[in-house]
Amino acid sequence: MASYKTNKGFAVQTLPTDTAASVASTGTWSSGGTMNTARRYLGGCGVYTAALGIAGYTGGGSPGRLAIVEQYDGSSWTEIADLNTARVLVSGCGTTTAAIVSGGRTAPGPATAIVESWNGSSWTEVADLGTARYSVVDMGTATAAITTGGFTGSAYLAVNESWNGSSWTEVGDLNDSGSNISGFGSSTAAIAALGSDRTDKVESWNGSAWSEVAEANTERATNGGSSGTSTSGLIYGGSPGFKSETEAWDGSSWTEVADLATARRLSGSTDGTAGTTAAIFGGLAPPNNGTGVTEEWSTTPAADFTKINLGQVYYNSGSNAFKVTEQPVAGGSWASGGTMNTTTRYFSGGAGTKTAAIGFGGESPKTANTELYNGTSWTEVNNLSAAKSYVAGSGTQTAALCMQGDLPPVTNQVESWDGTSWTEIAENNMSKNAGNTACGTQTATLLTMRISGPAAYTEIWNGSSWTEVNDMNTAREGGGVAGISTSAIAGGGATVTNAESWDGTSWTEVSEINTARQSLGSSGAVNTSAIIFAGNRPGASSPLPGNASSPYTEFWDGTSWTEVNNLSSARYGGSSSKSGGTSGSAHAAGGYSGTAYTGITEEWSVPEANNTITVS
Repeated sequence: MASYKTNKGFAVQTLPTDTAASVASTGTWSSGGTMNTARRYLGGCGVYTAALGIAGYTGGGSPGRLAIVEQYDGSSWTEIADLNTARVLVSGCGTTTAAIVSGGRTAPGPATAIVESWNGSSWTEVADLGTARYSVVDMGTATAAITTGGFTGSAYLAVNESWNGSSWTEVGDLNDSGSNISGFGSSTAAIAALGSDRTDKVESWNGSAWSEVAEANTERATNGGSSGTSTSGLIYGGSPGFKSETEAWDGSSWTEVADLATARRLSGSTDGTAGTTAAIFGGLAPPNNGTGVTEEWSTTPAADFTKINLGQVYYNSGSNAFKVTEQPVAGGSWASGGTMNTTTRYFSGGAGTKTAAIGFGGESPKTANTELYNGTSWTEVNNLSAAKSYVAGSGTQTAALCMQGDLPPVTNQVESWDGTSWTEIAENNMSKNAGNTACGTQTATLLTMRISGPAAYTEIWNGSSWTEVNDMNTAREGGGVAGISTSAIAGGGATVTNAESWDGTSWTEVSEINTARQSLGSSGAVNTSAIIFAGNRPGASSPLPGNASSPYTEFWDGTSWTEVNNLSSARYGGSSSKSGGTSGSAHAAGGYSGTAYTGITEEWSVPEANNTITVS
């Protein structure tokens, strides 16, 4: 006979350790042996238990450039045979028994095309690169490699050359030129990340051509280290300043993982193995000194490694606790995204997710421009029927509404977007050019307006017509609203902190937001979980840019508002996710800082985390 538990319950997996987002997220840096000669501008190759540190610069002396090569055994460094030509800003690839080192800058000469090959006991000059350069990146083996990017002394390069063990051939160039690029992989499948212009751009090599892929989280000129394969790699260290951040690549996206103990740039590193092991050595460290410090990266996944899965409940036998995987919004953060093409607008409308968004209309000057966002860049598409500002938006990137606005005059015009073009549809009942906010879908939208006096007008769209419903309790202008037409939350507006919850029939006052402001952005799918962000704080006295603009982000958990991580750029009047996003995933695009317009996009993400289940 079946038990109640069997019919109605569910099995809870027992694990000795917590689940993890990836093998890389279990990794840490630990101290290794110190090089015999502290230096920077060096090259490296190998793995963290068998590596080469090649050439470099000691600084302070003449010529200062080195031919010294040291070999690492996982605990200590030993000097071995020198290069034939002393130089700096070289790159290497291969192993401790078979490697090449290419390019560089001699003392005190220009860029060089010299390439040397290592056979485990001595270095031999082999065929030169086709283009003399330094600050290149080598990827592959001693007999099958590519050398990418670099600097001639006067120009950054996109040049990519392929090595077959005896000669070099120029093959598909990078899309963007640069030097000090981080790279990992092979001669037929590689990743080239960041570079000299302090960028977050990343390109992928398939053996014949480079294509742009997901951007890194931190903009930097790497000058640091990199290791791994085209589907599992790491970048770490770099500039400006001295970077300690480490990012892991899983073949499609970047995740920040454990930082280096010693922030540095201009260092050497290993080729590594699939992002699970690596080493960084030498470089320039704070305050501005050459270092010989080595750090080793290793991952420590459980023998029965289990990938994190949102909503998963399990029992951790090691800590004797039941746990659940969730997205704690307090752990969320904003990261840089692509810049809009129309950078001088605010009071625009928008909708969609952080990787599939739409922005339209706006002021300064008044515009009808519509743009689509793919998580990397914005593309101009068909315009609204007329230029207008102070518009409200709802829906998704392929099915959106643009409501109200100022043409002038003030209008109650509504336009519907089908993924290609805008079409005028039934007008809403009242016209107002400021303070309009909306949320929901293209066929079920909630629109709120401040008309005059104590009223806060609300209308519902059912896909064919507008109906006036119960007003808000507190009149407000430009508050943030998120959710759907039957379940929404509205907070702030002008100088008020009042927040109200919508249940499909009426508004109920709930806990107030922390900072009064208007022209906010918002994101959320229901009235129990949402975020509001940015905003204009009339009359505020503050050192923030433009005095009244705000970077603040607040999270609503269904009971109260909590301040979480700020936007990098304080602003108001931009476009945002609305109901297209959630409290864990959103975008903020464009707006006005109080002193300048911006086209900047920021993306909000909340990583999964394992939290102990407590019973009270």
